[in-house]
This record gives sequence, structure tokens and C-alpha cells, in this order.
Amino acid sequence: MKKLDFAETLKDAFAIGIKNFFSLLGCVVLWLLTIWIPYVNVGTTIAISTLPAALSKGTILSPLEIFNKKYFKFMGEYFLVTGLRFLIILPASIFLFIPAIVLSLSYILSTLLVVDKGKGASEALRLSNSLTYGNKWAIFFAQLVLGLIFALLFFIGFKVSMILVIIFALIAMPISLGLLASIYKQLAVDVQEE
Repeated sequence: MKKLDFAETLKDAFAIGIKNFFSLLGCVVLWLLTIWIPYVNVGTTIAISTLPAALSKGTILSPLEIFNKKYFKFMGEYFLVTGLRFLIILPASIFLFIPAIVLSLSYILSTLLVVDKGKGASEALRLSNSLTYGNKWAIFFAQLVLGLIFALLFFIGFKVSMILVIIFALIAMPISLGLLASIYKQLAVDVQEE
């Protein structure tokens, strides 16, 4: 079982996010432009939500990556794994949200495993749970630290200028994707493709 290094994960999240800032910004802009186009929006949405898998490989993405036809190939499995995650996490939220948080951390890698490694929905959920076992605290605290940093920046931005809020939001997006890419890179590196 691999263990996440908390400090290395945060450092890697910033490095990946900054390195891919402009390409990720281009991906999001193109996604927003295509969200209104039926069927195309399905592929671009799958692409956007699974970009951390591509980012984990260390290459700089082209914004046109979201139009890659490979994302349509995984449409059924993507919706299945997303639906199953929802059906598992929703009832867990009834129990004061802690079980829902734990389960959402358990399944954080499942959609990436579907698209990047070609796993089926149930296999991706099982594998994600296995890969994150013993690492949930590190993942939780990495997300919490980033969330607190971004909340502080947004608070400062709201006090100063709306333009600053927009700039901070643009910075937060690639770093958040970079965090998931770093977690995926560290934990799923040895997973074989189907």
C-alpha cells in the first residue's frame, strides 16, 4: 500500500496547477462554450472531470484535449460510476455527513480509473477504495488546507476588488485539479490498464 506524503502532495499540486494554468484555463473556456451543445457537452464534461489523470503524467495538455473522441468511449461507464458514487454517498450523508465525507474520499479516484485505466464502474470504485485506504487523512487535510487558502484569498478579494476574486478563482481551479492529479499520480501509478 502506497502512502501519500502530505507536504509533497501540496507542493506537487501547486507545481502541476501552475505548469498547466493556461492550458487548463483554455479547457475550461472551451468547456463553457460547448456546454450548450448536446452530445458534445457529454464528451467535454467527461474530459474536464478526468483531466487530473492526464495531468498526472506530467505533460502539458492542449486545450483541445477535451474534444478527444476517447472520452465518448467511456460515456456509459462514466455515468455508471458517477451514479453509483452518488447512490452510495447520499444515504451516508444522513449519518451526520462524516460517513459521506469518508466515502467521497474513498471513491475520489474512481472516475479517473474508468477513463484513464479503462476499469469498469464497480472495479473502479473497489480499486479507488483500496488505493485510498490509509491515505484518507492526508487527502482530507490536503483538500482542507487548499480550501482554507482559497477561502482566505477569496475573503481578501471580496474586501479589495471583484477582479481580485476572479483572479483568485482562476488560480484555484488549476491547483485544485493539480491536487487530484498529484494524488492520482502517487496512488494509481502501478494500476494496469484494461
